[in-house]
Parts: sequence; structure tokens; C-alpha cells
Amino acid sequence: MATTRLPSAFSQAERLATRRSYLMCPPTYFAVTYSINPWMLPDRPTDPDRAMSQWTRLHDIHLELGHTVQTIDPVPGLPDMVFAANGATVMDGKVLGVKFRFAEREAEAGAYLGWFLARGYEDVRPARLINEGEGDMLFTGRALIAGYGFRTDLAAHAQLAETFGVPVISVRLVDPRFYHLDTALCVLNPDTAAYYPAAFDDASRAALAAHFTDLIEASDSDADVLGLNAVSDGRHVVLPAQAAELAAKLAARGFEPIGVDLSELRKAGGGPKCCTLEFHTSASR
Repeated sequence: MATTRLPSAFSQAERLATRRSYLMCPPTYFAVTYSINPWMLPDRPTDPDRAMSQWTRLHDIHLELGHTVQTIDPVPGLPDMVFAANGATVMDGKVLGVKFRFAEREAEAGAYLGWFLARGYEDVRPARLINEGEGDMLFTGRALIAGYGFRTDLAAHAQLAETFGVPVISVRLVDPRFYHLDTALCVLNPDTAAYYPAAFDDASRAALAAHFTDLIEASDSDADVLGLNAVSDGRHVVLPAQAAELAAKLAARGFEPIGVDLSELRKAGGGPKCCTLEFHTSASR
């Protein structure tokens, strides 16, 4: 599938990309066999070959952009393990593990924690409370934006601050379609983010406005295709190909949108960011 690139109205020099390190998990066992969010309909068929093809294109785009991508072996019986962003939060070599709200995903926590331990990470901490990793934790370069309301416990945010030593800004999600923070907010660079305002309560919208200089609002149609479940390196933004309005807004602000079709994985409520766990450094943005 060809990469979709839209022209920018700004000089590309105004948006600087930095190389990132990612962890991904192939969708070898992907299926929708249970329902733990509104996107999951077990009676709707899924196509494993199509899911793998779409995931592979995303993996290849990350490599084409110069990023490092490692992979974790998928485990039979864990169809949602493809959503690697839920596997941990990682910064400056420290790893905070996860604890899932639903029993169907519990075993993923150990699989991801084991991957980091096997590779010699020395500061690997299990989650004390329910914490669904980067699904609900987004690093801005100055702080962690931490979501709660459907999956991660608000009280779990304290362990984030304790582990990584950065400010944590808690925001509450209020629309069950946007059950993880990464379905409603995309950090584009330290000063800029795209978001779907209706997914947050009033206090959380105010907190986001106070943190970011520029907030780009996604339309209902963008949100309906999980357009905000996107990955930015500061210049390139890999987002669902169907989020055309959001892509145009990003291009108008000097970013380079790259569309990828992950419609098969969207049947489980996932997109590019869900499939991409970033290893952050304090200077990564």
C-alpha cells in the first residue's frame, strides 16, 4: 500500500523530526473474540492476513522514517497483544509495567515485562494499580499527560511521577468510545497536540489548553476513524488514512501527515499509536 503524503503550507524546516525507538508486536493471533470496548464486535469477521499486511505497512513506515523498531514475539491466546503501546511506559531506560483492567488481557503484562527483563533493563517496575501503559500515558517532553476514567486508575498516576520524576497532568476521559488517552489525544511536539475535545471533561480541556501552545481540534469524522491514534516524530505524523480532515489541518501547520490503513485493527479499537510503544528519553521531542 502506498504511503499517503500531503503537502505542507510551511517550510519543512519549521518542524524537526527526531529519531525514535519503538517496540511493536505482529498481529499473528489478532482476532476479536471478546468485547471490552465499544469498537469490538465479536460477531463481525476479521481478516488475519489483512491485519498482518496493514501492520507490516505501519512497521515499514517507521523504518522508512529512520526510526528503530524492535519486535516482541506474540503469544497464542492474546489477540490484543498487537497493541504494544499498552505493554509498558518507558523513559530513560526505566520501565513501568502494566496491570490491565480486564482479565482477557492480564497475561500481556507479564509477556511485556519479561521482554524488558530478558534484554537487560535494570529498572523494571511492576504496576501497583491498574495502569494500561502508553495507552493512557503520553509524554510531551516536559510532562506526562495521564488519562483515567475507563481503564487506568487515577491513583496509578502517582507511580508514574515516582518512577520517571517528571510532572504528571491527569486528564479524565468521559466518552467510552475513547477509552484510552491515545484515542483522543496525539502529542505532536512539546508545544502542539491534536485532540477531540468532547472526549474530555471541562477541567481536562483546561489543563490541556494550559500545557500546549497550540491545540488542533479533530472533527467528529476524524474521531470516528480513530484519527488521533497517531504517532509523531515532531515532523512526520503517521495517522489513519481515513482521517482526511485532520491530515489537512496538520499539513497546514507544517507537519507532514502520512496516512496508513489500519482499518482491520480498528475493529478492536486500535490504530497506529496503539501498535507502537515508544522508548522515550527526556530529550526525545
